[in-house]
Amino acid sequence: MTESTDVSAEDRKIITLARSARARNGVPEGAAVRDETGRTYVAGTVRLDSLKLSALRTAVAMAVASGATSLEAAAVVTAGETVSDEDRAAVRDLGGPATPVLLAGPDGTLRMTVPAG
Repeated sequence: MTESTDVSAEDRKIITLARSARARNGVPEGAAVRDETGRTYVAGTVRLDSLKLSALRTAVAMAVASGATSLEAAAVVTAGETVSDEDRAAVRDLGGPATPVLLAGPDGTLRMTVPAG
């Protein structure tokens, strides 16, 4: 776990996209992932009677459904303090254990970076 506030321009972009998805959809979490080609996939929390997915798992699913074969990074914007094991596992399944997961607060401030593995 890294408590760094240094954010590259590419990582700032996925945090901003995740934050926008959270605000636009009025959901508890927003997430974005960047694939091996630099494409981004953005999602919010899904809460249906028949389907419940975190924003990050939804973004990973969108990447897989669009043909992504790997992830470079993931970001989740939430009021929560941690990235769930299930969310990290989804990122790890596609990106590998070293894929960074950026956890940011609702204001977009990076709180920490954790490896998917």
